[in-house]
Amino acid sequence: MTMTQPDLSIFQTLESEVRSYCRGWPTVFDRARGSYLYDEDGHAFLDFFAGAGSLNYGHNNPVLKRALLDYLERDGVTHGLDMSTTAKRAFLETFRDVVLRPRGLDHKVMFPGPTGTNAVEAALKLARKVKGRESIVSFTNAFHGMSLGSLAVTGNAFKRAGAGVPLVHGTPMPFDRYLDGKVEDFLWFERLLEDSGSGLNRPAAVIVETVQGEGGINVARAEWLRALADLCKRQDMLLIVDDIQMGCGRTGAFFSFEEAGITPDIITVSKSISGYGMPMALTLFRPELDVWEPGEHNGTFRGNNPAFVTAAATLNTYWADGQMEKQTLARGEQVEAALRAIAAEHPEEVADVRGRGLVWGMEFHDKARAGSVASRAFELGLLIETSGPESEVVKLLPALTISPEELDEGLRILARAVRETA
Repeated sequence: MTMTQPDLSIFQTLESEVRSYCRGWPTVFDRARGSYLYDEDGHAFLDFFAGAGSLNYGHNNPVLKRALLDYLERDGVTHGLDMSTTAKRAFLETFRDVVLRPRGLDHKVMFPGPTGTNAVEAALKLARKVKGRESIVSFTNAFHGMSLGSLAVTGNAFKRAGAGVPLVHGTPMPFDRYLDGKVEDFLWFERLLEDSGSGLNRPAAVIVETVQGEGGINVARAEWLRALADLCKRQDMLLIVDDIQMGCGRTGAFFSFEEAGITPDIITVSKSISGYGMPMALTLFRPELDVWEPGEHNGTFRGNNPAFVTAAATLNTYWADGQMEKQTLARGEQVEAALRAIAAEHPEEVADVRGRGLVWGMEFHDKARAGSVASRAFELGLLIETSGPESEVVKLLPALTISPEELDEGLRILARAVRETA
């Protein structure tokens, strides 16, 4: 792909140095449809990033766009805080009927604010209020958000350092296979809980991702998750599953914990819950945990009515018949086969291939290699990001609606990028 140098001056002179994704993709994007973005010069880029998992149904999905335009054209309520609106009613009824009831869940729905970290903050606050304890246990390489409470249960040292204040009341424990299976699951955790001399304050809750996306696509085994749920129950701790990036079908089922057969006390959902990439987040919890006083936790933008509209349309379109889960698992097999073929072609360079559904990672022994592969992929017309504590993993998050042909195209570009950065 031959690209002219885009005019990035306004971004470089006026926008904060904190910007990140744009540094790896030095162009100016203008429009998007399905699994493609187009820059202002008309170059097409196949998107294996999907808004960091916020665009599970592709860019400007026509079904969702039509629902949104119809709502706006009739002057539907745009901003409503937590007022009752027809858009909120339609979403709640659809979410109950399509998602909660078929899965035997009776969780209450809270709109904590527009982002994932809002959902996590609400979950942590609620757990502490219910249990009357301050400590929260998280896991190595976890990522739960960039606000202070979420950072306190996040593992990445670089992100934690940005807080500027002590991050307290969070205790990390080893994630599944963190110690390469050399230590029995939860041996250390349970020993600390049972030893009055351990120095571990009894936690209010444990927060976990079933697949650590930012942490490097670390996939927890179903048996490990079941053992964790059992430990929480025996030790009187609430189990919070952070399903912000891995929920909404990313791993196959609507919730990523379904495969393990567990029922979390609290669930956080965001990113693709609106379906259209608009800000929206949910904190779900068992009814007996609903101890909030009116207004005790609030936020100006917790009632994004256009997002309610596209969210309801998404659920009715993609989750009413069970086909999306089957399609995602099939596409996942296609990705896994291609990645394992790349690994077989480069056995001395690729350290591991791992994932579930349509979230996959390829780890390199040379930690800088992942960044080089992502840069070359961009030059070839593919958007992929890196993850892991040292950005050593190439991370694939294509839209769930991607076609097999588009998936093959992107995987071929990835294979070429790996070869050309050897």
